[in-house]
Amino acid sequence: MSDFSLIETLRWQPGEGFIRLQLHLARLSRSARRLGFPRPIDAAAKLDDAVAEAAGPLRVRLTFDTQGRTEVTSAPFVPLAPETIWTVRIAKTRLQSTDRLLRVKTTRRAVYETARAEYVQADADEVILLNERGEVCEGTITSIFLDDGSGVLQTPPISCGLLAGVLRTELICGRKARVGRLTLDDLDTGTLYLGNSLRGLIRANLLRS
Repeated sequence: MSDFSLIETLRWQPGEGFIRLQLHLARLSRSARRLGFPRPIDAAAKLDDAVAEAAGPLRVRLTFDTQGRTEVTSAPFVPLAPETIWTVRIAKTRLQSTDRLLRVKTTRRAVYETARAEYVQADADEVILLNERGEVCEGTITSIFLDDGSGVLQTPPISCGLLAGVLRTELICGRKARVGRLTLDDLDTGTLYLGNSLRGLIRANLLRS
């Protein structure tokens, strides 16, 4: 467990502060506890220090390692236009549903980097990964949501082998999303969205070829 760190990537907005801060901190603490890391007691203070002189929107990245060290970096953040539609494709790389590390956000990202490298940026804004059973799991940096017309988005269960995304958690807790297994064929039956806490929901167009 010493070869990776936990990660949280947050958006900071002037006048609003950190978006979904408590959900990020709760996930960080939960992940640390499950993996036997120390308690991340200084995470909130380190985040506040990082934005003390900020004037514009920021992408803030916090890492927390097995020794209890917290590091925070930031960069300017430019949101996507509301009408943005991402082109997404399916990776040949598969996730293993039995890999419990997929359920926490860490710097161990080889499988996601391999999947992302299957397509150049011009051909795919994001890449969706399936598990060994062919079930839809997640994107390389996003959770998956399907609008099937019921009024509630559908998102794959953690047991398929995927991250408990912060935006995903918020939508489920707010009864705007429900958990349900998805196949590739299911994705053709409704409107596809990808999303994460940094960028929110993004409309997506899946290309299967």
